[in-house]
Amino acid sequence: MAIRVLIVDDSALMRSFIGEVLAADRGMEVVGVASDPFSARQKIKLLNPDVITLDVEMPGMDGLTFLEHLMRLRPMPVVMVSTATSQGSATTLRALEIGAVDFVAKPSVALETGWPDFSAELIAKVKTAASAFVPYHVPATTSLKMPDDLERPGKIIALGGSTGSVAVFQHIIAAMPADGPAILIAVHMPAQFTKQFAARLNGLCAMDVVEAVDNMPVVTGRAIVAPGDRHLTIKRLASGYICKLESGPRVNGHVPSVNVLFDSVASAAGSDAIGIILTGMGRDGAIGLRAMRDAGALTACQDEATSLIYGMPSAAVAEDAVSIQLPISDIPSFILNNLGTSRVASMRSGT
Repeated sequence: MAIRVLIVDDSALMRSFIGEVLAADRGMEVVGVASDPFSARQKIKLLNPDVITLDVEMPGMDGLTFLEHLMRLRPMPVVMVSTATSQGSATTLRALEIGAVDFVAKPSVALETGWPDFSAELIAKVKTAASAFVPYHVPATTSLKMPDDLERPGKIIALGGSTGSVAVFQHIIAAMPADGPAILIAVHMPAQFTKQFAARLNGLCAMDVVEAVDNMPVVTGRAIVAPGDRHLTIKRLASGYICKLESGPRVNGHVPSVNVLFDSVASAAGSDAIGIILTGMGRDGAIGLRAMRDAGALTACQDEATSLIYGMPSAAVAEDAVSIQLPISDIPSFILNNLGTSRVASMRSGT
């Protein structure tokens, strides 16, 4: 049965273009278009779409305000269509926290080079959204403390996620104390969005959250986000670990790749690490998490009941890469309760 889509965008050109893109796919049916949230509200009642594509910036009522109303009164899958500007990406990240399933960034390059990729991504993400678990509930974050009997948080924490993971990352990192363990994050986002993602987390969390740069020390009290156009790996030195950024082909369809990060952590840190795969579409990270488990690391994934999309966790389970499946609410305490000590002297933040 075709996925019924409602397009909400104040630009007549974008409404027409998105409509043509989606209607060309046999699995889609564009049931209507709306130029503003007020007409969109009426058409949702009348047409009962399966998925909405929603512009971020619109007159009368902005996309965020409309999305908040929608998620409170009639939750349904929403794919945001955003500009890849600093303001646009920050707004889009907020939309993902509110409840949007995913986003597609409008390209800033010429029509003939940028829009075909946009079209393919839009089709894929609308199809994913149609199968998402909505409404998606992320519990309120509770700030935690380091275990009293722990001398130092010696283990490195490697986290990977995709669709639905923005709010989950926020829940996990915001629960960590300022002196929490070193955390490495690979999430499927374009470059401008990872920069904003790190900045937003940094403003909400006790830990220092930064986008990775080459040779940055991996230290306690710091969470490091892979840039959206580079693979994040780590290198082990006598004094501790440092980040290494790599250009290169997409792995499992992605740069940064969760698999690349996990493979690197398995090789460099071995049993001095914890790896966790969060909600997301596809298989990225499954083989890398298995490498971490084989190297002696403790591994986990977000459980099906609390995943917006259970694809990446399910693939990791099928790969026999997962020691335990956890609901969102249990992940922060799981991390802190399993830190132990490290064979490599941990470095303190600020070095």
